[in-house]
Amino acid sequence: MSMARTNAQSIAMDQPAGNIAVSGAKWQLRTGRVLSALSILFLLFDAAGKFMMPVQVVQACQRLGFPVSLSPTLGVLLTLGTLLYAIPRTAALGAVVLTGYLGGAVAIQLRAGSPLFETVFPVILGTLIWAGIYLRDARLRGVFPIRRANVM
Repeated sequence: MSMARTNAQSIAMDQPAGNIAVSGAKWQLRTGRVLSALSILFLLFDAAGKFMMPVQVVQACQRLGFPVSLSPTLGVLLTLGTLLYAIPRTAALGAVVLTGYLGGAVAIQLRAGSPLFETVFPVILGTLIWAGIYLRDARLRGVFPIRRANVM
C-alpha cells in the first residue's frame, strides 16, 4: 500500500482549520460565496412564506394537492437544511439535505402536472447550491475533480 497522500487528502491536511477555500483562485471563492448567498437568501425567503402562508402559498398547496397544514413543517425542514448549508462546517451535509428536499419538490411538481419551469426550477436551484459549495470548498473539488479531456 502506497504511503503517498491523495490530492484530496493533501488539500484537506494542508489547510488551516476553518478555512476551506485556501487553495484555488480568488474568483472561485468569490463566485462560490455569491452563488451560496443567493441560494440561501432565496431558500430563507421560501421558508418564511411557508410560515406566513400568503395567498400564493395556500393556492400552491391546493394546486399541488398538499394539505396547507403541512406548510409550517416544510418551512422547518427547509430552514434547517438551509442553516446547515450556511454554516461552513456543515455545508456539505446541508447541500445533501437540500438536494433531498428539492428532489421531493420535483416529484410533487411532476405528479401535479405543473408547467416545465416550475418542475425544473428545483433542479436549477439545486445546481446553484452545489456549484456554490463546489467553488467555495477545495476539499470538495478534490473529491469530485473536473478533468479536462485529453486532446490528441
